[in-house]
Amino acid sequence: MPHETMAGANLLEAAHLTKRYQRSAGMFAVQDRGARFAAVDDVSFDVVRGETFAIVGESGCGKTTLARMLLRLIEADSGELRFDGRDLLALRGEELRGQRRQMQMIFQDPFASLNPRMRVGGIVEEPLAIHDPGLSAAEKRERMTAMLRRVGLDGEAARRYPHEFSGGQRQRIGIARALILQPKLIVADEPVSALDVSIGAQILLLLRELQQEFGLTYVFISHSLPVVAQIATRIAVMRAGKFLEIGPAEEILHRPSDTYTRELLAAVPALPA
Repeated sequence: MPHETMAGANLLEAAHLTKRYQRSAGMFAVQDRGARFAAVDDVSFDVVRGETFAIVGESGCGKTTLARMLLRLIEADSGELRFDGRDLLALRGEELRGQRRQMQMIFQDPFASLNPRMRVGGIVEEPLAIHDPGLSAAEKRERMTAMLRRVGLDGEAARRYPHEFSGGQRQRIGIARALILQPKLIVADEPVSALDVSIGAQILLLLRELQQEFGLTYVFISHSLPVVAQIATRIAVMRAGKFLEIGPAEEILHRPSDTYTRELLAAVPALPA
């Protein structure tokens, strides 16, 4: 379902992406042994530079698998994937590593995604050590400190460990780490679902500010329509590995065409204006 835009406006293009897994069978379910199911089933879409493309669906629908496929943390069984005009699935070794600096991820659980044995400064600097080994220690420290401040943490944070911070602060650390390489694309996988509503709202506001400031493009994964309503420019509704509909956020939230989307909306008391 390509989004019609002027040539060159698409940063990410996915066509017929599919990922199948072995279905685990119970002890007595002999007939199901060896059966496979599609976690991501023939999914096609594109993402325009500078937009927030949200993928929304219930737990287990395949959205996290898809998010990881976009960064090649999980390999697709079939399909095509282009990033910034390049065939992402064809890249190997140094070429893939070079492309990955332009694509970063913010994870659902900000504590599990941070190395508990490393100080925060080292966590945020680590991508620079991997992708910009020519930087001096002073240059890395300067960039790390500036990024921590930009996400709302003071210079003292660099010397502390992840367990010394609240959930919202840990997510800010994760955002700083994702942004330190100045990527073009951020894949945010349920970035506020582990936070309470008020802290989550602050993180969403920060993400919007950073998008404007750094010219970021987001793929935003969520099970929550109220969250998606606050940040998305376009929305894809996912169920059982498939996209049921894609459209501008306003259209999907207020004039959905699919029955399942209408059911999701009916379960929400009120969406943000």
